[in-house]
Amino acid sequence: MFRFENPIYLYLLVLIPVLALIRFFAYRRQRKRLKVFGDLKLIKALMPDVSHFRPWVKYLFSLVALAMIVVMLARPQMGTKVSEEKRNGIETMIAIDISNSMRAEDVVPSRLDKSKMLIENLVDNFTNDKVGVIVFAGDAFIQLPITSDFVSAKMFMQNIDPSLIASQGTNIGEAIRIAVNSFTQEEKVGRAIIVITDGEDHEGEALAAAENAKNEGMRVFVLGVGTTKGSPVPNGEGGYILDKSGNVVMSALNEDMCKQIAEAGGGAYIHVDNTTSAQKKLDAELTKLEKGEITSVNYNEYNEQFQAFGILALLFLIIEVCILECKNPLLKNIRMFKRGKAAMIMILLFVSVAASAQNDRQCIREGNELYRQRQYAQAEVFYRKAIAQNAHNQQAAYNLGCALMMQQKDSAAITQFENASKMETTKFRKSKIFHNVGVICQNHQMYGDAIKAYEESLRCNPKDDETRYNLALCKKLNKEKPQQQQQQKKENKEQDKQKKDEQKKDEQKQQNQQQNPQMSKENAEQLLNAAIQNEKATQQRMKKAMQQPKRKTLEKNW
Repeated sequence: MFRFENPIYLYLLVLIPVLALIRFFAYRRQRKRLKVFGDLKLIKALMPDVSHFRPWVKYLFSLVALAMIVVMLARPQMGTKVSEEKRNGIETMIAIDISNSMRAEDVVPSRLDKSKMLIENLVDNFTNDKVGVIVFAGDAFIQLPITSDFVSAKMFMQNIDPSLIASQGTNIGEAIRIAVNSFTQEEKVGRAIIVITDGEDHEGEALAAAENAKNEGMRVFVLGVGTTKGSPVPNGEGGYILDKSGNVVMSALNEDMCKQIAEAGGGAYIHVDNTTSAQKKLDAELTKLEKGEITSVNYNEYNEQFQAFGILALLFLIIEVCILECKNPLLKNIRMFKRGKAAMIMILLFVSVAASAQNDRQCIREGNELYRQRQYAQAEVFYRKAIAQNAHNQQAAYNLGCALMMQQKDSAAITQFENASKMETTKFRKSKIFHNVGVICQNHQMYGDAIKAYEESLRCNPKDDETRYNLALCKKLNKEKPQQQQQQKKENKEQDKQKKDEQKKDEQKQQNQQQNPQMSKENAEQLLNAAIQNEKATQQRMKKAMQQPKRKTLEKNW
């Protein structure tokens, strides 16, 4: 695939026909002046060394060289041909709960919005992997088949809403079963099923489905969204969902259920709250999976092709200089080269500058390839080489900051981001720089600095929803920080008191055990008989429950 990186420079090609017209009118004016001296045929006979054809050829070569230079400025690029590309990666199916209970706002801004944001961040970290999306409530269906097109994955995430599924509830087992059958037939590839839910499994059978996925060689990770205290469920009309008794429904995170599903699926349970810790834990777990060869068809990289046009421009200029306007004398040849020395020097300088620019761009491309392979330390080396060759390359400074950020060298990363922000002129790229600075400050709980960085990012790109969300979260955490510190102090004091009370109780128990005699045999037999009777009654109730037919319909609408 052929393209131009800076196609706006192609408008300069309009100069070529303009210059051709100027030359044509100048030639006509010259002929009119010659007619003043006499007949043109007689004048040509008096000037046998003058050529009327060569000046036009020289001018044509000059125009062609100018066209080549304009094309160089537009940066022609050639994409790699469309072919099957084998890369090492993993396959991930994400099953997201879109039941009404995911509207609860115990996680900012809501459980569902937080889940969608988490998935987008997860997709951003994918390089050679494949991802698919399943949505489920009372039923489950595939929203996005497994693919390596991460842009489409993000677009599909924007349309996810509880209204997609009419039958409400939470059928985790069906979602896992669909995910098991949604992977490709590639061999020796790590496969992960990520279930994002609040754990209210109204249908059951999730444990059996998770065990089956584990037996098929897949790992099931469960991300529990929400709090165990619970929160009312909005109905989407400004009120809250009510149960049959007319009471407001309180939806709480069922951590026990989530942990059991993750354990049965051979994965891990991760709690999702208002911080970014869940994202880091999930990334760490996915890196442990085996990476096998994944086949995909695409072309994402483009190679610079301006060198060929630069060589052609130089060649046409040399030919233009060598062509003489006169037919004969060798001495005029020397004079022509003397006149073209300045042009030749300028051309050589231009080529040398282009070559140096190509060198630092080549270093950036090699660094980008290593960065995509998550070899951040090696990518850092190439980015530093690019900066050494061109200290004013803002792309190299930004990429170096990203590589340092991924290595958790946060102070050095902020320094590089600051350098890149000073050199960068594009608002969109500036917004990315300040967003990354905000993320670093947020991770270190420097919420004041993070707020300033996010606000600066939004000034450059007001449409960035992720930055807006992080800004709102930092403002909330910044207000709650003093309260949290006070609560921690109170909790520490209460824990100390509880420990002291428990120690006192233990001491009193030990004293009572030493003072009181042992239990008599008759009392022990009575207690044992009572326990046996309770166990028999429990077994009878379990048998009756098992004999009753199971209901397949969902009585809950959240």
